[in-house]
Amino acid sequence: VGVGGTIFMRFLLGPFCDKVGARVLFAVVLGAASIPTACTGLVNSATGLAILRLFIGIAGGTFVMCQYWASRMFTKEVVGTANALCGGWGNLGGGVTQLVMGSALFPLFKVIYNDDSEKAWRTVCVVPSVVAAIHAFCLYKFSDDAPKGNYSELKKHGVMPEVSAAASFRSGAINFNTWILFIQYACCFGVELTMNNAAALYFKDEFGQSTESAAAIASIFGWMNLFARGLGGFFSDIANAKMGMRGRLWTQTIFLACEGALVLIFANSNSLGGAIVIMVFFSLFVQAAEGSSYGIVPYVDPPNTGSISGIVGAGG
Repeated sequence: VGVGGTIFMRFLLGPFCDKVGARVLFAVVLGAASIPTACTGLVNSATGLAILRLFIGIAGGTFVMCQYWASRMFTKEVVGTANALCGGWGNLGGGVTQLVMGSALFPLFKVIYNDDSEKAWRTVCVVPSVVAAIHAFCLYKFSDDAPKGNYSELKKHGVMPEVSAAASFRSGAINFNTWILFIQYACCFGVELTMNNAAALYFKDEFGQSTESAAAIASIFGWMNLFARGLGGFFSDIANAKMGMRGRLWTQTIFLACEGALVLIFANSNSLGGAIVIMVFFSLFVQAAEGSSYGIVPYVDPPNTGSISGIVGAGG
């Protein structure tokens, strides 16, 4: 349900990035998502949880503003690296949040509530909610839409033309290259999401690991976001400097091909140690392919980058 909310928001928010810029949308969506996050402790049924996850899922739409914003702020020489680092450290944030919430804040709240786990988990989610709300305020108050200033001011002074969100989405959606990238991003970021959901269970069932051990091993895949996605963008920028857009395309092709080969090898691993080593390299190429994707997106159709970022992001 949460992923469904994210997909819808990515399609929706992309065109509005082209219209109003990333800053306001980022602040509004992040602030709005902080409300259902704070309400997590009020859930008492599976239906309530599903509804809550749907609304929390809108926070996943901020990925579109993140990538669009970086594309506006950085030049072609480094935009691949910038987009990749923003996206990779964003993905890493999910793992860090789980670690901090589960290993630090939850035990702290248990102490506060005299070892009452029920009260602890029902109140601990207020912490990330408050952090998100504060961050949303700071984004709105202290950031700019583009190097030259905010979109509203640029339009007021005639520096920037008015943009139609519907026309932007239509232009992005009828571009065949958008849908090729949609599929390619599904083949890398979609694989990462699958691994995040299934890796722990795989190591537990296939190699007889305990739940804790399997989760720790599986987390390696996510921790690779610390640098692997950034490397994909970095190599995309280097290839662009030498070969232009063809260099970016070759970079992504190589990363996707290596990813495909390694997933087959990983699936046929017979030893725990071998599976972990292969998973590390598999994760490296998965995330490098993700990073190289958004080295290409800003140049498919520059005036409609927001719409294309949203469509491609939804593919993942």
